[in-house]
This record gives sequence, structure tokens and C-alpha cells, in this order.
Amino acid sequence: DSFSNSHLPTSLPSTSLYLQFYYCSQIPEAWRFDCYPERGVVVTEEMCHARNCCFIQHSQAKTSGRNGVPWCFYTPDYPSYELVSIADTEIGKVGKLLRNKKTYYPKDIDELQLEVLYEEDYRLHITDPTEKRYEVPIDVPVVQKRASSNPSYTVDFIKEPFGLIVKRTQTGTVLLNTSIAPLFYADQFLQMSTSLPSRFIYGLGEHRSNFLHDVQWNTLTMWARDVPPMELTNLYGVHPFYLSMESDGMAHGFFMLNSNAMDVALQPAPALTWRMIGGILDFYIFLGPDPSSVIAQYLDVVGRPAMPIYWALGYHLCRWGYKSSDKTWNVVKEMRNYGIPQDVQWNDIDYMDHALDFTYDTTNFSTLPDLVKDLHRHDQHYVMILDPGISNSQPSGSYWPFDEGKKRGIFINDSNGDILTGKVWPGLTAFPDFSNPDTHEWWYQNLKSFHEKVPFDGVWIDMNEPSNFFDGSLNGCPENELENPPYTPGILGGTLKAKTVCASARQKISTHYNIHSLYGLMEAKATESALRKITDKRPFVISRSTFPSQGKYSGHWLGDNRSQWKDLATSIPGMLTFNILGIPLIGADICGFGGSTTEELCVRWTQLGAFYPFSRNHNSIDEQDQEPTAFSPAARIAMKEVILLRYSLFPHLYTLFHHAHISGQTVATPLLFQFPNDEKTYGIDKQFLWGKSLLVTPVLEAGQDHVVGYFPKGLWYDFHTGDSLVSSGEEINLQAPIDKINLHLREGSIIPTQRPNTTLWVSSGQPLNLIVSLSEDGLAKGDLYWDDGETIDTYEKDQYAYIFFTVEQVEKMHNTLTERVGTPQAECSVESNTGPSSSCWCERASSQSRLCRMAELKARLHFTFSIPFHLAHSRARTAFKSILNCRLAWMDELTYAVPWGEQLSTSPLDDENNVMPMMRG
Repeated sequence: DSFSNSHLPTSLPSTSLYLQFYYCSQIPEAWRFDCYPERGVVVTEEMCHARNCCFIQHSQAKTSGRNGVPWCFYTPDYPSYELVSIADTEIGKVGKLLRNKKTYYPKDIDELQLEVLYEEDYRLHITDPTEKRYEVPIDVPVVQKRASSNPSYTVDFIKEPFGLIVKRTQTGTVLLNTSIAPLFYADQFLQMSTSLPSRFIYGLGEHRSNFLHDVQWNTLTMWARDVPPMELTNLYGVHPFYLSMESDGMAHGFFMLNSNAMDVALQPAPALTWRMIGGILDFYIFLGPDPSSVIAQYLDVVGRPAMPIYWALGYHLCRWGYKSSDKTWNVVKEMRNYGIPQDVQWNDIDYMDHALDFTYDTTNFSTLPDLVKDLHRHDQHYVMILDPGISNSQPSGSYWPFDEGKKRGIFINDSNGDILTGKVWPGLTAFPDFSNPDTHEWWYQNLKSFHEKVPFDGVWIDMNEPSNFFDGSLNGCPENELENPPYTPGILGGTLKAKTVCASARQKISTHYNIHSLYGLMEAKATESALRKITDKRPFVISRSTFPSQGKYSGHWLGDNRSQWKDLATSIPGMLTFNILGIPLIGADICGFGGSTTEELCVRWTQLGAFYPFSRNHNSIDEQDQEPTAFSPAARIAMKEVILLRYSLFPHLYTLFHHAHISGQTVATPLLFQFPNDEKTYGIDKQFLWGKSLLVTPVLEAGQDHVVGYFPKGLWYDFHTGDSLVSSGEEINLQAPIDKINLHLREGSIIPTQRPNTTLWVSSGQPLNLIVSLSEDGLAKGDLYWDDGETIDTYEKDQYAYIFFTVEQVEKMHNTLTERVGTPQAECSVESNTGPSSSCWCERASSQSRLCRMAELKARLHFTFSIPFHLAHSRARTAFKSILNCRLAWMDELTYAVPWGEQLSTSPLDDENNVMPMMRG
């Protein structure tokens, strides 16, 4: 329950230290909101009382009161704003707020305008009516009309001190209550607190932490920063969005549309405080009511993720330190020789000539153009890195990217209007200003020119926080309020300029102070746009720095991790967090980037990485090789088999990305999304689902041949053996030999699969198959989305096939093992957007089993849609009728005609016309 202050005095007593202490001590510790949040300050009683706040030392808190119960905290009636008027508008309400007493931060804004927009998803907007303030320049829906007269929420206003309370109509649950602590709105300090309905809160990226955030006095700082992932610090991206679970299994979301540096303070009340150093309070509340609906509503505002080009979902290999194109080529050839799937080969900065963007080393990488052509001949693809820093120290006239950029005025300037000089890999550099539309054209021309030399297929944009080896610039930064604001969030390095450019630097639309954390998003937009024009295909971009809406333009990887078991484990919460943030094309560097891996770690990481939506093995310079071919035969085979397994599941994975694209669903899914009424799932981040049905339980510790996994209530089938498992909602100890990752299929599911091969292009020509797991009621359903894999906007242009499968048991099985009752059958119906519905049926069953794994149909299903699923290079565009080979099989749980482990073949096809044998009863 929220702390009530109705029984407390109306002001801080001054007559007696004892009375003052008694008054303040009545405030429960969990509800004490920090009145002195500045970092690195030892708060004294005198300092606290100067702010007219309570001061009580706490023995368990650190000396300064950080990361624990604050020593200095607000009284419940601390002076704030007064709501002096409120009126209805066509789309909501508008109010006027006045502050009658100055705060301890400079440049208070005394008069505010409150806008409440009753959108479908609900939006609040608080700004300064007397002066235009910076607002985040991303596209959001414009309100056209007021929501229905019977919305799922109520809004109440508290006049003084001003507060806003939002409740869910159905349950009365308080979703937002800003009256619990004072509202601050100064030029460079905005603060707003709210209660939370439970301790279950997720999102608020990018941080290295558990998927479920700790609310025990935990402060999360947001300001894009180049730093290897570590706990308790700001990382590459900024995502001020959270998902909150409520006590009854319902969920809501909150999005603060602000790009300035900020702290988000969590405390065990539970409550949350936003502290930002610029912009406005512009926020949305999403009512859900289930977690998946919350994410879909959030993505309706910021934009749903793009549909990836098909080969983005294949296996990628990369390292910093191949040191030559011949070495890179040899790695590719070894992968082919061992028959290990690989769709994409990458290069890090060592391919460049002296680390200069848009160049390649014509000595060590002289055969790079030939390598890329060879990749294309083998239906493979090439991606290279680009950093934003452009060398400004090359001889005049010798380096077009800088010379032309300077001529066009597209670089970030310092506060004096001169090009700001930083330092990155090529030495002294200038930074493109991607907030300037002219920069996008310059970027496109550079990419187009380089593509004519090296016909790359995708771009990896790194170092785009932006990273700078100087703090600020070569010449430092001015001493002003932008560089030294009254309040500095808990940024690594202690200043806004730490390892980036000056906050006072000038860009086209604002100062860097305001748009620093948008740099990666803006570069991704420029890169995505350029690739569209250059390749005329879906762009493939992977970015290190991200911001809300970035899923429309790029994927992300979790940065410079290390070859350690801890990093393996923490990759799952990172992956799940970015799925709820709208960037489902996400993964971590398989086997680890920094340090040398071990064979066991790399096998286990490859098994988990096969189920990252974005699956890339990446390694650092001068470390031991870690591609699958670098290990023993047993390890190599284990890695090969799990990558082939990923390729066999490509139709299912591709369909999941389609749902992410059109309706904002997750690809890698937290268990709580499918089981919101099971609180045991709320903290699980060592397992996850693909979509709704496929449960992944990896080994995350060294030397283990078993793993404990949680199985929500229901019937589950072992994907490898077909064994059934009935769970009451419990942890189960599973066998996990080194060559196996545990996968379980949820009852009532149908998953499309395909015979795997060494590239997704070759795999895509094979007939499709279905894996069906009947529910207790004898039902199952699933779907398939299919298009040519690379054309832009196929769904929007109606150039695709969408197929929905349902299977229903016709005759119930007898309950005994020995007695057979008739011929058990199941009916399979197929609905397609490309023609009339079809029906199919399957028999071949043994008694007692509800697992329908590939029963062979009486005939193949033919769909009359054309799918030229091809590469656009030398191969001709030939449309063909897709043939769906729907194979289902009733399997006895106890006896098998053929051992189950021998039934699923994951070997590549020798004959492209062969039909996948799959599993037989």
C-alpha cells in the first residue's frame, strides 16, 4: 500500500530537534525519497536542513547515503507546484501549474502547462508554456481524437502539492501516483516520482543486470557510453521505458520520451523516481492488460521493428584480427569443408587502410573484393564495420570523406563553431552530425562509392555513442552550465564529456547536451536509408548504440563481452530486455569477445547462441581462434549440429520476426509473457521461449551435465526425443550432455521446419514440414509466414503467403496402454491468404500418445502463391509454387519403431530435390 501522510504535520517542525526527529522518523524507510541525490557528496545534517528536508542517519547505508536508505529525504508535503486550473479539450485536458516557492536548483520554471491526451495508449505532456524547450525529435503518433468515453483508466488530480493519479478501471490498481514526492521542473533538473504496484519491473536499458530489476535502492543511469558491459553503470544505449507487473497478473508500461542524461532511482516501497537534466516531461502509460499487449502498445508509439532480410537470421562469423583477407577466406573455406552452416562473414577495422572509413588495406586485404564475390557465388554475404569518426589529419585532397564533409559543413562543431576534433582509431577525427539531413546524403555517397569497390551486403556501425578517446575534444571543453550542470547523473567518469564529445558541441538540431544519446539512432537511420538505395533490398544494420524506435532501422549486439561463464549467463537477460524494447534482432558475441575462450564454454555458448535472434561468433585481436572449426572433432560436431538445428527452425524463426514486424510481438520471449499468472516466472532469465511455444533451457555453468529448468503448468514435449513431461509448475532436473541443449515444445503448438543446409538460401528451397504437439484436448495450431526473404515491404505490398495450421484429434485415445480403440486420427486444416482453405488428415498412430510429430499426409499441400526466395545477384528470378510437405506422426511415449534420436536428420541435403525424411512413427 502507498504510504499515507495524512497523519503527519503539515510542515517541518523547528521548535525542537526531538520533535523534528520524531516527525521525520514516522516516514517509513522504504518511502523516503532522496533530497540530496548528488553523487560523490557526503551529506551532512546542515546541508540537508538547508534544503528543508529530514535528516536521519541509517546504520546500513553508506556514508553518503548512496545505494541505501537516504539520510536526507523529503517531507510528505514538501513545496511543489499547485494546480490552479484544469479544463477539458477535444482530446483530453489542459491545466496550469504554478510554483510559489523556489527550489534549491537554479532556473526554476515557475509556470507549467499540463496536457493530458486521452489517446488509446494514454499520454501526458508537461512543458513550459513561456519558452520553447527541447523535445526528442522522433516520430510519434499525432492525436486525432479522444479515446472512448469508457476508457480502461481513470485520472485524478491533486491540487496542492500537485499530483496525478492514474488507476486501472477494472481493478482499481494505481498505475501512477506522482503525489508521493515533490515535482521539480527547472531548466536543467526535472524530477518526478511515482509509486509502483509491485516490485516486478523490467526494461530501463541499457544495463547489465538481471531481467527483473532490483528495487532495493537501485539507481539506473542513462547516457550512451562506450564501456565493456559491467554492472552498475550506463552502457551503450538509452531506453527510458519500463514494464511493470501488477499483483493480479495484469501489466502496464511507462515510456518517458526524453533523451537527456538521467537517473532512474528504484526503491523498495516500491517506487521509482525520474531525474533528468533537460527536455520536458513527456510520457505515455500503456494499459496492456497483459505483458505482450503492453509491448505492442509501446511499439505503436515508437515504431515496430523492421522485417529482417532472411540471411540476417543465419549464422555469422567475425573477429577483430583476421589481419588479412586470405585468413578471412580460409576461415570461410574451413566452414564449408566441414559442412558447418554460415550465411555471413564479417570483418572488423583491420580490413581498413590505417583505420580509415570507406577504405580497405590493399596490401593485407588485397583479395577482399574477390572474397566477397566468392561469398556471393556460394549464397553467402559480407558485412564490414564502420566507425563514425572520420580522420581529419590526412593530406588535403587525399581523403574525400573528410574533404567533402568539411566542404558541406556536416561535422559536429565545438561551441565556437569550429569542427570539433576528437580521437578514435585513425587518430584525430571529426564526427559527422547525423542530425543534419545533408550528412545522410554525404554518408550515402561514401557508402555507394565503397560498395562499387567491395560489394558488401550489410553494415556494422560501432563506436557510435559516439566514442572518443579524448574527454570532450583535443582542445577540451568550455567551463559552462552545459558541461557542468547543477545535477550530474551517475555517469561513468563523472562528467557528460567522459569518453565522448563536449556536451556544449553544436549540432544541426540542438546541442550535444540534448541529443548525445540519439547519435546511434541517427546514424542507423542514415545507414538504413543508404543501404535501401544501394542494394534495393531490406537493409541489414547492426548498431552498438540504440534509442527507442531503433528497431525500425537496425539490430543490436550486446557489446564487448568477455569469454567468461558469467557473460554467457548475462546475455539472456540482455536479449530479453531488448526484445521488450522493440529491438528483437539481438544477440551477444558467441564464445565471448575479450579474453580466450575454452572449448566447453564455446560449445555451450554456441548452443545458446543458436537461439539468439541474431547469432554471431565474434572474437578480439590476438586471442585464440574460436570459430567452430578451431576445436576438437567432438566439439566441432556439437556446434555443427546445433547450428543445423537453428537452420531447420528457420521457417518458425522467420514467422516470429513477421509477428514482431506487424504486431510488435517478441521473438525471444520471457516466460512471464506467456504465463503472467504464474509469479514463479517473473524472475526467470536463465530460460526463454522462442515465440509462444519453444522453451530453451541452456547450460550456463562449467562442468555440468544436468540443468535445472522451470516448467510452467501443463504438458511439454522434449523436442529431441518426443518424451512428454507433465508439470504442475515446478523445477525439473534435466540431463544435459555436452552435445545437447534442452528444448521443449509446449502443448497445442505447430512449428514449421525445413531440411537444413549450409546456407539459408539452399535450405529455403526445401519442402516444409510441421512438428505438432497436441494439447490435452487434442488440439494444436501454428502458422507460417513466407515471402522472398529480401524484398522491401513485402507484407505491406501483399507479396507474401501467410498460412495458418490447425490440427484436431478426431477420435480420443483410450486411457490404457495396451488396448487400441479404432484407428486414431487427426484432422489438419490449412488456411492461406493466397487461395481457398485446404484440409488434410493424418492417421498412423499408436495408442496413448498426444504427440503428433510429423504424420505423413495423404498428399502434399500445394499453394498457388509465387515465392521467388532467391538472391538477387547472378541467380535468375524464378517464381515457383511452394510445396508444403506436412508430415505428422502419432508417437507412442513408451515404444518406438525407430529410436527417436535417429529420426530427425540434420545433415545437409545431397540432392536439392530430396524431401526431408524427418521423424517417423
